[in-house]
Amino acid sequence: MPPPRTRETAPPAGSSPARAKPGVRGILAELRGPQVPPKALDARALAALAANPGCRRRALLDGAGVNKTALADALGSPSAFGQSQFAFMRGNAFEARVKADGGRELLRLVHERLDASAEPPSGAHVPDLSAAGPEGRTGRTELTLAEATESGGWTLLDHPLLSLDVAGSPAYLEPDAVVVHPDGTWTVVEIKSFPMLDGAADPAKVGAAARQSAVYVLALEEAAARLGAEGTAVRHRVLLVCPKDFTNLPTAAVVDVRKQRAVTRRQLDRLTRIEEIADALPEGTCFAPDLPQEELTAAVELLPATYVPECLAACELAFHCRARSRTRAEVTSLGRSARAELGGLTTVGEVLAAAHGTAGDPDDPAVAALRRAARLRAEALTAAGYEPAGAAAEGAPCH
Repeated sequence: MPPPRTRETAPPAGSSPARAKPGVRGILAELRGPQVPPKALDARALAALAANPGCRRRALLDGAGVNKTALADALGSPSAFGQSQFAFMRGNAFEARVKADGGRELLRLVHERLDASAEPPSGAHVPDLSAAGPEGRTGRTELTLAEATESGGWTLLDHPLLSLDVAGSPAYLEPDAVVVHPDGTWTVVEIKSFPMLDGAADPAKVGAAARQSAVYVLALEEAAARLGAEGTAVRHRVLLVCPKDFTNLPTAAVVDVRKQRAVTRRQLDRLTRIEEIADALPEGTCFAPDLPQEELTAAVELLPATYVPECLAACELAFHCRARSRTRAEVTSLGRSARAELGGLTTVGEVLAAAHGTAGDPDDPAVAALRRAARLRAEALTAAGYEPAGAAAEGAPCH
């Protein structure tokens, strides 16, 4: 195997500039593939990434902007992960209705649910946030936030672009809306097409929206820090706007995302820096989807993955990683709770050997619990008139 790549920020003294190694962005571009445009991280991907911080595979592929949908297809494990076209169109239509007439209905909901003591948001400012490139758009957004904070009125930022540092690489995020209140504070608005029935929505969907909104709150906090408003500008109560009952009329609920924000911040801080993962890969490693399947599979396997069943709802590579996890009989495929209960036993073979008394330290609580469970199973089968297969070994302790 070729040696790991090394990264230099400047050429050695007396050497030609051509000998200098590419920087982090250059390395990530090489990993992504020649002429392959990067796929931007969104808040959904970051929320899922933060939920599984031990997966170096996802951390690097997302950080490098690899299109994991195309990669999964090229690996022969296409994923059904993602939003249906119908749901996408329905969501866009509902969002357009909420933001019609300069966001009058959206601002009414913000005023009613979050800031009823302020002046009504008549004649709110809706600035143009267009600019060239992501850096230009984030800069334009931050400039607008600073101006709106000083204006003392209502301002609606429609699809602003925010920047969040993720493992040493910037991720550009686009919330549905950010509202600046007359007191200079900022509120994230998340618009979803799932309904609120009698004032309540599906808890699982609300939880996912809260985690996504928490990512936007973190990005706004970084923007506030750059503008000198750290700790005062960003509200931790976001507004979730959904259709009311079975109509297309908007209604809203206030969601406190302080818990989700703290969890996401902690998980993102724990992520291994992307350049450290990239530097450990051999020279020439590439994840371009047009490579031969064998070469692409070998490149992906260089990155350690941490598969859990929740990945099926959050990652395009879940089917590929699940197949590999099952082939290696890893207990992570059984879920995080099972993995935590089994301690140092990492494969199904180790678990069965420990349960049958052929391996494992009997003083290990996990091993003792497995042997007790195997003994109880054998006793139950014997009492029912069945000959237990793979019964616990004679003399195995039963605690």
